[in-house]
Amino acid sequence: MKKLISWNVNGLRAVLQKNFLEYFSDVNADVVSLQEIKLQEGQTDFNPEGYHSYWNYAEKKGYSGTAVFTKEKPINHFYGIGIEEHDKEGRVITLEFDKYYLVNVYTPNSQAELARLDYRMSWEDEFRNYLLELDSKKPVVLCGDLNVAHTEIDLKNPKSNKTNAGFTIEEREKFTELLTSGFVDSFRYLHPNAIEKYSWWSYRFGARKNNAGWRIDYFVVSNRIKDKISEANIHNMILGSDHCPVQLILEID
Repeated sequence: MKKLISWNVNGLRAVLQKNFLEYFSDVNADVVSLQEIKLQEGQTDFNPEGYHSYWNYAEKKGYSGTAVFTKEKPINHFYGIGIEEHDKEGRVITLEFDKYYLVNVYTPNSQAELARLDYRMSWEDEFRNYLLELDSKKPVVLCGDLNVAHTEIDLKNPKSNKTNAGFTIEEREKFTELLTSGFVDSFRYLHPNAIEKYSWWSYRFGARKNNAGWRIDYFVVSNRIKDKISEANIHNMILGSDHCPVQLILEID
C-alpha cells in the first residue's frame, strides 16, 4: 500500500512558515509531491529525514517549480518531458518505481483573458503523449495541479466561469481526451457524484470561507490499476496555501 499526497503550496518558503512541517510529519506519506514551490536551488534547507528529494526549478526566479519527496528510492528520475519549449518552467518530475511511474505536474495556467490558452493546448497534447509513452511501459500515477475543473460539479459557479481560465471548453475537452486515452480521475472513480469538494479557492471575496472553490488538483491513474485505488481524499481542512492537499491510497507495492 502506498499513501501519496499532492499539494500546490503556492510558495514553499511561505508555507514552511505556517503549518507545512506539522502536516508533512502527521500525514506520514510514502510520497509527497509539491507544485508551485517558487524557489531556486539553495533557497531552502528543507530536506526531510527518511525521504529522497527531487527538485525541478523554473528558470524564472520565484515562479512555478515542483518537488517530490519519497521514502522509497526510485529506479530512475526525469525532469521535464523532453521538449525544450515546455521544460523551462520546472513543471514536471517523473519517478520510476518497480510497478509504476509517478508523474508530478504543475500544468500551465491559461491566464487572464486566456492569453496563454494556445500554449496550454500545445502543452496538453505533448504532455498526454508523454504520459502515453510511459503508460506503454508500466502504469502511471499522475498527480498535481492540472489547472482545470473537469465538470460542472467540480466548481461552485460553473455558469459564470465558462469563459475563464480553468473551465473553458477547450481545457475541459483536453482533460476528457486524457481520460479516454486510458486514465481515470481517482476522486471521481470513488466519488462520482460528490459535490462541493474543492481543492482551490481564490483569495478574494471570502471564497474559502464560503467554500466557493474549484477542484483542480488530481490523482489520475492508468485504467489498468484503477481497481487498486482504495482511497481518494481532499484534505480541505489544511490551510497555508490557496490550494489544499489531495491524497491517494493505492494498493500497490
